[in-house]
This record gives sequence, structure tokens and C-alpha cells, in this order.
Amino acid sequence: MIARHKLRLAVLISGRGSNMEAIARACAQQTIEAQIVRVIADRADAAGIAIAQRMGLARIVIERARYHNRDEHELAVCDAIDGCEAGLVALAGYMRILSPAFVQKYAGRLLNIHPSLLPAYKGLHTHRRVIENGEREHGSSVHYVSAGLDAGPVICQTRVAVTPEDTEQTLAARVLVGEHTIYPLVIGLIATGRVQLSGDRVMFDDRPLAAPLTDDDPLLRAAPSHV
Repeated sequence: MIARHKLRLAVLISGRGSNMEAIARACAQQTIEAQIVRVIADRADAAGIAIAQRMGLARIVIERARYHNRDEHELAVCDAIDGCEAGLVALAGYMRILSPAFVQKYAGRLLNIHPSLLPAYKGLHTHRRVIENGEREHGSSVHYVSAGLDAGPVICQTRVAVTPEDTEQTLAARVLVGEHTIYPLVIGLIATGRVQLSGDRVMFDDRPLAAPLTDDDPLLRAAPSHV
């Protein structure tokens, strides 16, 4: 059996960093063939920086306020990503709208997780909007990033029921549990070559993915066709 090199991962955060922590734990437990080589925060007060420090992860703060415009800030972020030779970039609560040039630079290597069942409920305040609209189901999606807001091919989703008793906070908490499962899962699939982007199609085991995976998808239990 040929030994694999671990996928080098840069994680971009703006806040608490809970998805970053879930990914880091999966890496540390060797349940995925990846390693976080740098955590990049755009805010000095991002709680995730302290988590990264506690977990012994390389980290850097690149504050937007220190740069004249978005282009300059993104250039510094790109330098941090390229400087650690990251093969994959994971947005984990990174609250910046990225320029088309940034997205293009990392096309096929840029992931995001969004708290809705995309393409529904793009943008902010998804839990509140789901409750207000009387939806019965909610969830989160991991997707490749394209130039549009919360756009790009969806790889995997997790779903939760919305109950009459739900508040924005209780629903968000249940959705977050699923996020912590599917984000490391997707990174692990990319690390082993089972998931990749071809044009605008997600390929799973060398075949176009007809619908987003789920964390309990039978496809994940089947032996990969090309490994």
C-alpha cells in the first residue's frame, strides 16, 4: 500500500472557530488524512485564535482594518496561504465576501460551510428566516466556492427537523452539531481523492455526484472504485 501525504490545509476564520476546531480534532485523531498548516483570522479578537494556540496550530491575524482596501487585504491573505503551501483552503465562519480574483486563484481548492440547505437561504440569519417561513427542515451545506454569494457546487449536507418549540438559538445549536460532522468528512474525502471538482460538477469516486452526500450516505460505506 502506498503511503499518502497528508493534505495541507489553511483555515480562515472570523469568530469562534468551532468548525476549525472540529477539523483540527479530526486531523489530530487521524480520522482524516489532512493537517492544518495555518489558521488565518481577519480579526484580532476572533475566539478561534485562542483555540488554535491551545491546540498548537500555526496561526496569523491579518486584520482588514490595517489595509487600505479589500485587494490589499486579500493579497496578504493569499501570501499567508501560499507561504504555508496549503493544498486546500477552508472557510470556517470567515465573514468576508471574497473577490472573484481570490476565488479564481483557489478554484477547486476553496471550500465553505453554510448554515442552510443550499441553494435555499443564502446569506445571513438563516435560522431566523427558516423559523419565520415555517420550514419543517433545515441544515447545513459544504460546497466549493464560486464567485456568487454562498454559491458553488454542493458536496455534502446535513439535515435537522425544525420543531414548533425551536428558537433561533436552539435551531442553530442543532445545525452546528451537524456542521462539525460534515466539514471534516468532506475534507477527508478530498484528501483521499474521492471528491474533487471537475468544471462545475462534484466528482465522487470518479463519477458525477447526482445529489449532495449526507453524513450517513450509503455511498460513503461503499469501497471507492479507484483506490
